[in-house]
Amino acid sequence: MSFNTFGKIFRFTTWGESHGPAIGCVIDGCPPNIPLTEKDIQADMDRRRPGQSKFTTQRKEPDKAIILSGVFEGKTTGTPISIIIYNEDKKSRDYESIKNKFRPGHADYTYFKKYGIRDFRGGGRQSARETASRVAAGAVARVVLKKILGKKFNVIGAVTQLGLMSCDKSNWNNAQIRKNPFFCPDKKSVKLWEKYLLAVRKAGSSCGAIIELRATGIPVGLGAPIYSKLDTDISAALMSINAVKGVNIGSGMNAAFLSGEENSDEIRKKSGKIKFKTNHAGGILGGISSGQDIVASFAVKPTSSILTSRETINKKGKNTNISVKGRHDPCVGIRAVPIGEAMINCVLLDHLLMHKAQCG
Repeated sequence: MSFNTFGKIFRFTTWGESHGPAIGCVIDGCPPNIPLTEKDIQADMDRRRPGQSKFTTQRKEPDKAIILSGVFEGKTTGTPISIIIYNEDKKSRDYESIKNKFRPGHADYTYFKKYGIRDFRGGGRQSARETASRVAAGAVARVVLKKILGKKFNVIGAVTQLGLMSCDKSNWNNAQIRKNPFFCPDKKSVKLWEKYLLAVRKAGSSCGAIIELRATGIPVGLGAPIYSKLDTDISAALMSINAVKGVNIGSGMNAAFLSGEENSDEIRKKSGKIKFKTNHAGGILGGISSGQDIVASFAVKPTSSILTSRETINKKGKNTNISVKGRHDPCVGIRAVPIGEAMINCVLLDHLLMHKAQCG
């Protein structure tokens, strides 16, 4: 399988399968002499870790990230950073009864047709378990960005839509996101979402979600037109996450409904500083960061593994039915928040290093 590496200067390669002995990543291009410990990585791993509430899969994985190389005496050396995460709660027997059937909505059918073989244990490489490795890489990128850009830099994500339930983004509170199992920025929506998702889970079904990401403290100039625009690479990064079906930058698709006057982000100089009146562009103009907050959002489809019986075919091409039992998220979008943050961090560091290489 090719194309397991993401990035240009700051690059990471992930490896491993859902029910294999371990997963992990190898990071190349990380600047040297950056203070880095496993604790720095673990904080982000814990936010993605499964089994933390009744609203996510009950697979119990500690997701302890172990650094194998690239760090000496607490600092990065500039050499490849290898990180391993052991799989400790595998229940491959859950998939024995459906190993010859293709789960609708999953990549079972396409993987088998492409490669002629597939790991049916939790989907193998196609599983969202792979994203734990991305979060580890993103944590390293975050540490480097903080070191270079300072305290003003921050990336935070939140679930703004849970199935049919939206939240009031005017009540956005960064602190609140860390206090509830939904990564919801609006305290008033939490109880309603809890009731809604419990009903979805009880019905044996699932729902989708929309996640919004906000990056602050971004300098002007990141991005390289025409074929490595910052928003191009952000979109590619977010679309590469399992179950993501759409990405918006700033107003995104909604920009089509605005007039030219409404959509243009007017610019003024005030107290010696450049100010934008609005941010429909999401902090990116012509593929280059404007210095405003970068705002991106992505849509995650409903979890494909559901208890409800669905029509499908087996490996012999015969019609059959399938009901997927086991431990699954009623909404995979919830745990996609730290994954989206990780991918944004990796893109921003990659572009920052490219910018410094060309412009000094």
